[in-house]
Amino acid sequence: MRRFEFKKDAFTFQTEVKFFFEKKITKFGNGAKIDAPKEHIGKKVIVLVIEE
Repeated sequence: MRRFEFKKDAFTFQTEVKFFFEKKITKFGNGAKIDAPKEHIGKKVIVLVIEE
């Protein structure tokens, strides 16, 4: 199941979630990274970037 709805100031996201965590993106060389638990290595991920 997967459903995405994006509107100007809100969004709806519906899918089967196995695991959820929230992290801050940090600088890494000339780019950036998000640290994740190693048990999720090789899995497909979806990253949502939001304005704070």
